[in-house]
Amino acid sequence: MALEMRERCERCETTHLPVDAPARICTYECTFCVPCADSMSDTCPNCGGELVARPRRAV
Repeated sequence: MALEMRERCERCETTHLPVDAPARICTYECTFCVPCADSMSDTCPNCGGELVARPRRAV
């Protein structure tokens, strides 16, 4: 099962996040850009889980 590589930050919704861009995800695959994740202290606002670096997929 592959991760869903979402291309938009769920907080600011304006950041384009291609599969090779740095992003943060939780275990439910909620996706945030790095500046938004940093401002939320790497805590997912949806589930309260930890936001970690999203693995990069080869294009």
